[in-house]
Amino acid sequence: MIDSEGYRLNVGIILCNDDGRVFWARRAGMRSWQFPQGGIKFNEDPDSAMFRELYEEVGLRNSHVQVIGRTNEWLRYDLPERYIRKHSQPLCIGQKQLWYILRLNAAESNICLNCSDKPEFDAWCWVDYWHPLTDVVYFKREVYRQALTELGYHLIPAQVPVSAVGFLSEERKADSQ
Repeated sequence: MIDSEGYRLNVGIILCNDDGRVFWARRAGMRSWQFPQGGIKFNEDPDSAMFRELYEEVGLRNSHVQVIGRTNEWLRYDLPERYIRKHSQPLCIGQKQLWYILRLNAAESNICLNCSDKPEFDAWCWVDYWHPLTDVVYFKREVYRQALTELGYHLIPAQVPVSAVGFLSEERKADSQ
C-alpha cells in the first residue's frame, strides 16, 4: 500500500535475544544484510502485518515472541533515484515504517527462513545491538539509527542516545572524507 506522498507503508522488526543481541539476516542471493521488514497490505493493521512478516520471513509465530515496544511515529526513508520504478503506478519513492522491537521467548530452533514460497533471507546471525548501523545499505542507515535509538531503551536504558549520536557523528565524518 502506497500513501498519497508516495511512501510504501511498511513494518520493521528488531528481534532480540536474552543477551540483547539482534537478529541480522542476509537477503537471499545477495550480500546485503538487514532486519526483517515488509509491506502492510490494504485493510491490514500494522500489528497484523508485523506478525505476518515475522512468520513469512523468520518462521516465528506470535507465541514465539514478546512485543516489547514500537516506534511512536512513522519513520521514513527515500529510495535512491536509481531504485525508483518510474513507470509503475502509484509511484513509490520510499518506505514509511513503524518499527517493532521483539524478544525471542522460544528456542532458536523455531527460526525458519523458508516459510514462504520466495524466502527473503538465506542466512542469519545474532549481532551486537548497534552493528546494523555499520552494515545496512546506506540509504536505510538513518531510519535504522532512529528505530534503534527510540526502541533501545527497552534493552539498554543508559547507553542508547549517547551511543547512537556518537556513532552517527563518527560515521558522517568518515563518509565526508
